[in-house]
Amino acid sequence: MKSRSVPVTAFQPGEGFLPDCQRLVKEQVIPYQYEILNDRLEGVEKSHALENFRIAAKKTAGEPVTEEFYGMVFQDSDVAKWLEAAAYSLTVQPDPELEKEIDGVVELLASAQQEDGYLNSYFTVKEPERRWTNLQEAHELYCAGHLMEAACAYYEATGKDGFLKVMEKNADCIYEQFMNHCSKGYSGHPEVELALMRLYRASGNSKYKELAQHFVDVRGEAPNYFMEEKAKRGWNVWGPTGNDAEDTDYTQSTLPVRQQKDAVGHAVRAVYLYTAMADLANETGDAGLKEACETLWKSITHRRMYVTGGIGSTVIGEAFTVDYDLPNATVYAETCASIGLMFFARRMLELEAKGEYADVMERALYNTVLAGMQLDGKRFFYVNPLEVVPGISGKAATQRHDLPQRPQWYACACCPPNVARVLSSIGSYAYSEGEEALFLHLYLGGTVKSAKGYSLSCETGYPHCGAVRYVFHGEQEAVLALRIPGWSRNTALTVNGEAVDLAAAVRDGYAMLNRQFHEGDVIELTLDMTPRKVFASSKIPADTGCAAVQRGPLVYCTEGVDNGGDILSLSLNRDGALREEDFDAGLLGGVVPVLADGWRTQQTEDLYTASRPGREKTEIRMVPYYTWGNRGLNQMRVWLPEA
Repeated sequence: MKSRSVPVTAFQPGEGFLPDCQRLVKEQVIPYQYEILNDRLEGVEKSHALENFRIAAKKTAGEPVTEEFYGMVFQDSDVAKWLEAAAYSLTVQPDPELEKEIDGVVELLASAQQEDGYLNSYFTVKEPERRWTNLQEAHELYCAGHLMEAACAYYEATGKDGFLKVMEKNADCIYEQFMNHCSKGYSGHPEVELALMRLYRASGNSKYKELAQHFVDVRGEAPNYFMEEKAKRGWNVWGPTGNDAEDTDYTQSTLPVRQQKDAVGHAVRAVYLYTAMADLANETGDAGLKEACETLWKSITHRRMYVTGGIGSTVIGEAFTVDYDLPNATVYAETCASIGLMFFARRMLELEAKGEYADVMERALYNTVLAGMQLDGKRFFYVNPLEVVPGISGKAATQRHDLPQRPQWYACACCPPNVARVLSSIGSYAYSEGEEALFLHLYLGGTVKSAKGYSLSCETGYPHCGAVRYVFHGEQEAVLALRIPGWSRNTALTVNGEAVDLAAAVRDGYAMLNRQFHEGDVIELTLDMTPRKVFASSKIPADTGCAAVQRGPLVYCTEGVDNGGDILSLSLNRDGALREEDFDAGLLGGVVPVLADGWRTQQTEDLYTASRPGREKTEIRMVPYYTWGNRGLNQMRVWLPEA
């Protein structure tokens, strides 16, 4: 069954874990990031992103300019993602002052836009004669895509169309360039494709869908565009030699998209592309595109994804490698990549409602995406390791990218505002609606309004408890489709206290409730939150003989602070029990710790010894992975040996 994500305005957060995350983003993260974008915080990595637009606006107006562009070639995208997060947050809680700040940034963007619609501060300020000549490296289309998404978000949140018109003019400029002048070109970093689909729906202009389809269709055609482009352009963004145009896997351009079988190359670029492909397949009914998406989905989730929902196993190219290569200490697993996996999962759910898509979306959200931000909202991980040893992690040549603590900001700051925009719009991931049903993919407190006139209010302590209670508001025949997570072994569902036969009701991972609903009807879902061990395929070398622990959707980890400092000597008792403690509201923002029977191996002075070290029984304390690194410098592991 097909569906579309509900508008972000259709969900109003209530109480609970994810609504609290939304409020944190609204009250702390967005103001903090705005200060950084304006270079107002001492001791934080300089952004200069808004100043770049101010310089570009001067240049566009013909004023003399002495200032220089600062930062990455894609610095504009930091502003775009902040704008998108800020726009969504207005639907969580109206804020005239924030809306005024957004309007000011939009006015700045409009003043930096050139007469033909072109909008990019790097090329306007630094390389005005070289626009559209380095699509492989220069991120023009990527930045444009993020600005389009922000404009659609602001229009959806407020009804104001000024920003939307700015980006329609920009999209018209891009259409002219790539439909009429450079028809073989496409973006080195996919993003504009999925953004054009959003712009098409917001504006109603079908040529934006046409352009998105064009960019998807020409990708990977022979001869390879990026090789031809590099041979003639004579300049590079990234140093004297630039990125290797011959590494076509890196840019997902080795083959046309319908022929691609494996998820390869830069992980963020890959899932952004696949998101657009799935959206187009749903919109156009393209069976070949749908089949390619299903094949690529399986490549990621069946062979190239971490238990935390992380993807991209190597720092070299921030990329996928080969099947089952999932090292824990040298992993990359960029926060943005798991966000992109959520994007892909959401579009696959719209294409066909299957519980496995929502299960993966949830896994990525509650583990890697949330781990990408400190609990106070002011520090961020770019890389998300599954094993950290201070003194090695962040220092050894092979692990310099795997930091043991979150920095305040980055020179390449794509992840922090990305987390903010996803959490601010989480209602549109939680629900989708089609002609047949309203789908409930994620469980969070709040109220969702159906396009058919009824609404549902939800109360839950999820993900720390498994009780989810909905109240129906309205008088109507309706179909509600509640996801039954694959991890819940014993699930109960009742309507007004009467048990639902799940064996008969569940279809593709969703319990289908088709009935005449009345005002005040109560739907209660009880999920099995019993902690359990998770075992990896024997094909994954890094996890041989190990186990991880999961409770509900949350993967757990072991930190030194809970276990005497040293966790490298710990192993799980293969026949031992797992026990959950009571919810501790004062620990890490509120968590349910898990205790495991285990062993502690005695330390030896020698590097190697012929004598087996002794061991003693111990109790291992674990906390949810998303909370790690919030209590100082610590050892951390997700996978522990079993003995």
